[in-house]
Amino acid sequence: MPSAPNRGIHDGIASGTDRNGEAQAVDSCPGVPELVRTKKVPLPPPWDALFGPLRGSAADGLVVVGQIGQSLDGRVATNSGHSHYINGPAGLAHLHRLRAIVDAVVVGVGTALADDPQLTVRRVAGPNPARVVIDPGARLPAGAKMFARDGVRRLVMTAHDAKPQLPAEIEIVRLPSLQRRIAPEAILSALAERGLRRILIEGGAETVSRFLAASCLDRLHVVVAPIIIGTGRPSFNLPPIERVHEALRAPMKIHQLDDEVLFDCDLSAQRRAIGAAKTSM
Repeated sequence: MPSAPNRGIHDGIASGTDRNGEAQAVDSCPGVPELVRTKKVPLPPPWDALFGPLRGSAADGLVVVGQIGQSLDGRVATNSGHSHYINGPAGLAHLHRLRAIVDAVVVGVGTALADDPQLTVRRVAGPNPARVVIDPGARLPAGAKMFARDGVRRLVMTAHDAKPQLPAEIEIVRLPSLQRRIAPEAILSALAERGLRRILIEGGAETVSRFLAASCLDRLHVVVAPIIIGTGRPSFNLPPIERVHEALRAPMKIHQLDDEVLFDCDLSAQRRAIGAAKTSM
């Protein structure tokens, strides 16, 4: 059974907007990203309950967390693909805090093309992570916002035969692919080899689903907004099961984020070890 909600997490919103007209959050604990990385002192409440599990690592030295923001009826977008914004300020601030505590944030090329995300931590205090796109077919153009020259590493996971037309400072990682898909294990191994070991799989739903189905997540954060979309794009696309007892079950904690609810699912017991990362430790 999931635990009772943690109601100690609240996000204040400052007046004013960023360059894209987005409201900016006032981070109530700007030192959290640094504390997560030190592992020397406990995080102050309520942050330890939320981010403490992301401080340690598995035997292979990786910590991999997936994040999905969805409606009450399990939708991440309308049928037309519109999704800005299903989650409110508190849910978005949580996403930006996750970015601030990881080494790298990963998105699929579909999300990168549809949403053109910046993948920065502009809503909270903390460092920007390396930005990674899974792009087997080299579809993402050089003008994408995630390729902005801001001093942060930018990596493209692509197929061996792909020919990205990108600036030289963007790291091109060529990996084996099957029908223009790259295995999640290969992606994590390549990131680990490059020193990126705390990893956020941000989206979209198809990418998070592939990492979940491959048993490549230690945690899964599902932020549920109090809205009902109806017909729309689902949060997960997983292989079918025949009977309910075959469903994935995992220990879970619940946190209140203002009027949204975060389900923090512990998948570490079933996470597949990544061979290259393990041998490089």
